[in-house]
Amino acid sequence: MERQFPKNVRQIGNVSDEPKIYVEDYVDIYLTQLQQQASEEPMGIMLIGEMLNQEGQDVVYISGAMQMKEIEVTSTEIVIKEETLKEMEEERKKYFAFSQIVGWGLIESGHPMGQIREISKIHTKTFSGENTIFIWKDARDNEELYYAHKYGELMQMGGHYIYYEKNPSMQNYMIATRKKNGVTPSEMVEDRAAKDFRSAVRTKMEDKEQRQNSRLVYATSVLLVVVVLAIGVSTVNNFDKMEAVQSSLESLSQSVDQAGSQSKTVSEETVVETGGSTESADEVAAQGTVPETSTIQEELSEDDYYVVKKGDTLDSISVKLYGDASHVTAICKMNGLSDGNLIYIGQKLLLP
Repeated sequence: MERQFPKNVRQIGNVSDEPKIYVEDYVDIYLTQLQQQASEEPMGIMLIGEMLNQEGQDVVYISGAMQMKEIEVTSTEIVIKEETLKEMEEERKKYFAFSQIVGWGLIESGHPMGQIREISKIHTKTFSGENTIFIWKDARDNEELYYAHKYGELMQMGGHYIYYEKNPSMQNYMIATRKKNGVTPSEMVEDRAAKDFRSAVRTKMEDKEQRQNSRLVYATSVLLVVVVLAIGVSTVNNFDKMEAVQSSLESLSQSVDQAGSQSKTVSEETVVETGGSTESADEVAAQGTVPETSTIQEELSEDDYYVVKKGDTLDSISVKLYGDASHVTAICKMNGLSDGNLIYIGQKLLLP
């Protein structure tokens, strides 16, 4: 089956150039975590994915990333040993057997313009395929640049997409290497967020069904009222039958009021708490689609988590646990939160 363009995407920069670059969300989170660790020593990364032509456009999907075992970076030279490349190929076969190497990257403190010739030389020698990718990330200023190998040279790209889908291969790699790399996978927290989102949507659907049932009861009641009135008109001179008509009308009125009250109650309760506010399931859905993820079991102690309580915000949690609000960004990155305000009561936040 031919691959389709991802439906859930977030655009970064200007994406008018080709190839179109799609980076899976777990890969983006992993690279950001490595970026935080590379302030003292440069890190090399190997990019895994596939290169396609879809609907007449060249497309590169980056669905995996691996940290290079060893890379030497000086002000004038970058060295990747053959042994390192062989080890990375073995890891690719182990964790990403059905994908290919689509490029590489460098995370360091500085700017690549002074080393662009050296980077181009390595890329041409080792990753020379058309549309292969080079990513540079600044560990100090959180900047990033994307390049694609086109027409025999590396050309800077204007932007890329972040896309969301199940990615168990990247999750497995993150878990297997977390202790060595000093980064923590966030799939367990994201799974809980996904389950809570689906629960909110399911509640909304139940509310919708309840309203539909209420409308059906109301319509049936109106029809019965018309029938009863018709009977009443035909027997207007019969006092006993008129009393029966009155009794029927009162019973039907109570049924309609009761159905409307139940619908209102369900509608009022269909909310999702986020921080100190509440949002309806429609509003939650409007803020973005929570990606479906595969739960990967891993033993973590309770000290690794903070359970969100009513009225909590990320600022108040940071102050409560660390004494100030400086850890909000770290908590967001640790848990893969793109919107720091979207937390909910009972959520377990993985602590940095």
